[in-house]
Amino acid sequence: MKYLFFASVFLGFSFLLSAQSKPQIGDQLIIKEPTAQNFRYVKFPRLNILSKRGKVANYKSVYNNSVVVDKVITKGDDILYVILKKKDGTKFFGFLSKVKANYYKSLDIGELSKIK
Repeated sequence: MKYLFFASVFLGFSFLLSAQSKPQIGDQLIIKEPTAQNFRYVKFPRLNILSKRGKVANYKSVYNNSVVVDKVITKGDDILYVILKKKDGTKFFGFLSKVKANYYKSLDIGELSKIK
C-alpha cells in the first residue's frame, strides 16, 4: 500500500512538471495557420480593416512567422495573455508592431506553437 501511494505521488508530480508552463519574456513561438478562416485567440485585425488600409485581405503573410513574447499579462488563475512581436523586428501587415494573444487557448487550438 505504501508503494502504491508513493508511486501515485511521483506520477502526480511528473504530470505537473510536464504540464504547460508559463511563458517567459523572450520565449519564441511560431504563428501557425488557423483552423477556421480567422484567428480566434491571436488578436489580428479583421480582414475588412486590412483592405481599408490597402493591404491584401488575408492572413497568409503571418503564417509560420517567428514571434517573441514581449510581455506577459495574467488575468485570474487560468487566463494568460502575451504580447507578441516579430523576431525580425518588422511589423505585422506593415502597421502593427505588437499583437495580443491568449496563450493557453491559442496553443491548444494550434494557432501558436512553441519552438523546441
